[in-house]
Amino acid sequence: MAGWGLFFTSLLNYKTEKYVIAENRRIGILFRLYQLAVLGYIIGWVFVVKKGYQEREEAVQTSVITKLKGVTLTNTSDGGSYLWSAEDYVIPPNGEQVFFIVTNYIETPNQRLGFCAESFKVPNGRCQNDSDCMEGESVTAGHGIKTGLCLNSTGTCEIHAWCPVEYSKRPTEPLLSEAENFTIYIKNFIRFPKFEFSKSNVLETSDENYLKRCSYDKENHPYCPIFRLADIVSSTGNDFQDMAVKGGSVGILIEWKCDLDKDASQCQPRYSFSRLDMNFNNSITSGYNFRYARYYKDDNGETYRTLYKVYGIRFDIMINGQAGKFSIVPTIIAIGSGVALLGIGAFACDMILLYMMNTSSFYRDKKFEIINFKKENNKSKDGKAGHRERRSRKPAADKEAANSLKKSDETELTVESSLGAENRPSVEKRGPTIPRNTGQRYSAVLSPQGAEPKHHITFSSHN
Repeated sequence: MAGWGLFFTSLLNYKTEKYVIAENRRIGILFRLYQLAVLGYIIGWVFVVKKGYQEREEAVQTSVITKLKGVTLTNTSDGGSYLWSAEDYVIPPNGEQVFFIVTNYIETPNQRLGFCAESFKVPNGRCQNDSDCMEGESVTAGHGIKTGLCLNSTGTCEIHAWCPVEYSKRPTEPLLSEAENFTIYIKNFIRFPKFEFSKSNVLETSDENYLKRCSYDKENHPYCPIFRLADIVSSTGNDFQDMAVKGGSVGILIEWKCDLDKDASQCQPRYSFSRLDMNFNNSITSGYNFRYARYYKDDNGETYRTLYKVYGIRFDIMINGQAGKFSIVPTIIAIGSGVALLGIGAFACDMILLYMMNTSSFYRDKKFEIINFKKENNKSKDGKAGHRERRSRKPAADKEAANSLKKSDETELTVESSLGAENRPSVEKRGPTIPRNTGQRYSAVLSPQGAEPKHHITFSSHN
């Protein structure tokens, strides 16, 4: 119980620092190197690279508008010649952050509602007898509804669908190979509401013909928002013609990193491009395609359509933004973190000095000292009392010595008067008499000579 009591009592003690200069070169060099490293980190990384003195905002408000331009002509055996413009090959045509450009396609013209054989490419549409074609059942991954009949000529079920079903193969060369020369115009607006800062990726100029003749170049025209499709695809490390056969997905990243402590003209967008659909042309997961149809009516009012299975490149435009401006709060926080790191270095060096060296016990004795105010105060009081007692004893001792001297003088006079004339030596024998008031001190000394003691007078001078 006493041990626990001492433990809880020690929790109420306060520890204050005591600075001790330890002349240890190794610890000193280690501590200074650590300080230099921390200062380099704070100044170089936190303030210069990361700009830790700035208040930041990443909640960027953004808007994107896209326009594509380009015309190409195709000529197929099924559909004949056809002129493709932006209204035909851009889906959706109004322009958004995600859009698709047709580069290749399979055309199935003049489809009408009726009964026809399912494609042999569809496993669920194959059959050997009518029992394999359950009436009213849809063909899984097929084109229509089963009628209950198995057509021996094709080995597939008869279906009710838009006939004839799609049967052509994908062209090995892209039909819209000239699409590599198409251009895409990306207009991007951003705003940082905290700093009330707005910017556009389009150069602010009064030249109306600037956008008609410029093309994006990282060095010469960083503010020109017009990109050639072949240049975008080549920036991903792929060839446009190869990607155009099966299609693909490309990401366009626009990054805004604005230092608002500088001029607004220094806030420029940075473009980067990457392929998103697994960069393997032979993979079954690569490529991009879908189907759509164009519907018409004949002279009799019957509806028919042309089905297109289109392959192309899907573009995803992504916007990231970050703005920073000087503020006293992050500056103080950065400095405080640096001071804390310096304190960690001092703590580590103390641990090495006090607990991990052969001379640790010596340094601990010099560093730690227990101070109790009450005990120290009592000691000082005891010291003062002893001093006063010594001072009081000194005059008493002097008084006692004076009394003893007076008593000895009286004793000498008594002895001298008690001696008879016979026994008193003559003046010549005992020497000259010296007056008492000359300042000399004398005392009686007994010198044994024979049976009777004789009295002698000796003189001591106080000069």
